[in-house]
Amino acid sequence: MLSTEKQELVGFIDGYAPYFEDIADKVWENPELSLKEFKSAALYCEELEKLGFTVTKGLCGIETAFCGSYGHGAPVIGILGEFDALSGLSQAAGKTEPDALVPGGAGHGCGHNLLGAGSLAAAAAVKRYLEKSGRPGTVIFFGCPGEEGGSGKAYMAREGLWKTLDAALSWHPGDVNQVETGTNNSCIQVLYKFSGKAAHAAGDPYDGRSALDAVELMNIGVQFLREHMTEDCRIHYAITDAGGVSPNVVQAKAAVLYMVRANKVADSVALQARVDDIAKGAALMTGTSFERVFIDGTAELLPNFALEELLWRNMAEIGAPTCSEEEYAFAAELKKSFPPARCLPGTGARADAVIAEQVRELTENGQRPVNDFLMPPCHGTLFTPGSTDVGDVSWLTPTAQINTAAWPSGIPGHSWQVVACGKSPMAHKAMLYAAKSLAGAAIDLFEDAALLDEAKKEFAQRAASGYVCPIEEGAVPIAL
Repeated sequence: MLSTEKQELVGFIDGYAPYFEDIADKVWENPELSLKEFKSAALYCEELEKLGFTVTKGLCGIETAFCGSYGHGAPVIGILGEFDALSGLSQAAGKTEPDALVPGGAGHGCGHNLLGAGSLAAAAAVKRYLEKSGRPGTVIFFGCPGEEGGSGKAYMAREGLWKTLDAALSWHPGDVNQVETGTNNSCIQVLYKFSGKAAHAAGDPYDGRSALDAVELMNIGVQFLREHMTEDCRIHYAITDAGGVSPNVVQAKAAVLYMVRANKVADSVALQARVDDIAKGAALMTGTSFERVFIDGTAELLPNFALEELLWRNMAEIGAPTCSEEEYAFAAELKKSFPPARCLPGTGARADAVIAEQVRELTENGQRPVNDFLMPPCHGTLFTPGSTDVGDVSWLTPTAQINTAAWPSGIPGHSWQVVACGKSPMAHKAMLYAAKSLAGAAIDLFEDAALLDEAKKEFAQRAASGYVCPIEEGAVPIAL
């Protein structure tokens, strides 16, 4: 049964639900790419001030990073928010087929319009608790830009920001209600801009030096490198400038963006150095030069089982929201637009055979259109191949995060289908469920010092090897 304090926070969030839903919808309606979230950042700063938070803008020298704090003294609990969108995913809300609002435009294909507003709701509820209880402690909402490209949290980590917290809590929209656990890949992005010499491709090609040849030779070199990487590593690339559209000109300019991944950030740094050497070799082979531009990087996640257990208990106490018949019908229709999932949903189903059987039953063998129930608890070091700058936070303070079911089961991330769900009642319910769960966990940390001590002890053990920051010295956030 919920305590009086938690009943009040649930009532507060429910009472202000239209307010937080409106913020989420406004961000959805104005999708902005990483490090260009000027309207969203301004909106959040304005609303934080209205809610009585002390706002700091331009955090760590990043124009669209900010925070809103309330309270005094320890413990200091941070709640992380994001608000960047993705390119090429413009989509009308509530549609079950592709329908771009702006052809080629951006869209919230990862649900960050919900993420930021839900975290704000959690922070506001915790602020109200601190006001009413008079307890010492501080809650800080962090506006973290550039998760999709820019690694805002990692740049903040380089400045030591997260060390000032006693714990950090976060969430991410998804297709399941669960506590995230395990670890993932670290990641580094570097842009290589090759410069050569233009010439007539037929008349005097011998006077030309092809930057495009350099890009192609670099790519070939990396293909051969793949055999000599460990299995957890990945290398991806995109040619961002092919030098032009005329084949009768030796291309004087060309550029390629590389993304290097490995489970451990130190391994990503080492693998990145090998890719740099290949770029040098490509330039030597073609008589060109290149400019190396560091873009961003992230560290792998450190799980914190103590915080994970706390979050799961709060998710269970509050209870997952259910869907209406109309929402089920919409979900079932939208599911027809993408291939059936090849595995059961949720981290636990991949990590534990017993949990997998439970999930199989709960999801009707994966056929349930919406996973509107709480996944069984699971804590482990399961590896997943994606990357997130929450990992950098987790190396500097105890950190944990949850998922809530904001869209139908099996929908792929970074898709138009996710954008279509971004303003739906299902998405709003999931956002508020996350807010209540995060706020409840924060209140527990304020009221029971032993919980925080346990999380800190575990953190100290997991982070004993020390944080290797993937952000290079002198690098500045770059909006691509």
